[in-house]
Amino acid sequence: MQDFWTQVLEFAQTTAKNIGNQLIVDFGKLQPTRKEDGTLVTQADKWADKEIRDAIATVFPDHGVLTEETEHVFPANDWCWIVDPIDGTTNFTRGIPIWGISLGLLYRGTPVFGFVHLPQLNQSFYGYWYGESGLTGPTGAYMNGEPIHTSPDNPSKNHLFSICARSTDVLKRPFPCKIRTIGVASYNLLLVASGAALGGVEATPKIWDIAAAWVIVQAAGGVFVSLAAQPIFPLKVGHNYGDRSFPCLAVSRAELVAVFKPLVEFLGKKA
Repeated sequence: MQDFWTQVLEFAQTTAKNIGNQLIVDFGKLQPTRKEDGTLVTQADKWADKEIRDAIATVFPDHGVLTEETEHVFPANDWCWIVDPIDGTTNFTRGIPIWGISLGLLYRGTPVFGFVHLPQLNQSFYGYWYGESGLTGPTGAYMNGEPIHTSPDNPSKNHLFSICARSTDVLKRPFPCKIRTIGVASYNLLLVASGAALGGVEATPKIWDIAAAWVIVQAAGGVFVSLAAQPIFPLKVGHNYGDRSFPCLAVSRAELVAVFKPLVEFLGKKA
C-alpha cells in the first residue's frame, strides 16, 4: 500500500500547488457573492472546486468527492475526498494572505489523510491518522516535509488559543491564554498541530473545514473533540452535509481537554 500513499501525497501536493498558483493571481481582485448560508463565494472558489474534482476523477476514478461548492451528499465509495477549494474566502477577497486549499481523504467515512496548502504563506501541512480503520502506511504530521508536533506546555498568558469569529463569547469569562482569531478554520486548528497554539475552537465549521485538519492535529499528537453530542465521524452514506455544522475543539494534549472544554463547550449547544 506504500505506492498508494505515495500517489496520494504527490497528487495532493501537485494539485494544491497548481491551484494555489492560479488563485494567487486572483487574490484580492474578485467581488464575492453571498450564499444562502451567509458565507461568501467567488468565481475563483467555483473554478478551484471544479479543477480539483476533475483532477480527482482523473487520478482516482473510483474515489468519491464531497466539496463545499457542489457535492454535499456523502457517497457510498470506500474512499472519498472532502474538498474546501478556498478555506478563508473572506480573507482571500479582502487581500489578507491567510487562506488555504484543504483536501481530506476519508476511508469508509473517516479521514485518514489530510493536506492543507496555504499558498501565500508557502506552507503545506499534511498527516496520516488511521484510527481503527485497519489501514497501514506512513505516520506523523508534517509541514513542508518536516515533522511537526503539538506543544507540551501548560497554559499561560504567554501561550496562544485560537478562536473563530462565531466563538467570541468565550471572552466573557477569564481565559488562561492569549487569544488569536485567524479567519481560516483549517489553519486555526493547524496552529495546534504545529505547536504554535495550545488549543483552537470552531463554533460552526462545515465538514470541509475540518476533515483534513482532524487528521493532521491527531497525527501531530493533539486531541480533537466534538462539542456536539454526536461524534463527527464516520460520515453516513447518503446524508447531505451542506447545512450541518460541527462545533469542535482541538488541544495539544489530552490533559488540556479538561482545561479548555469547560470554557467552550456551550458552543456545541448552539449547533
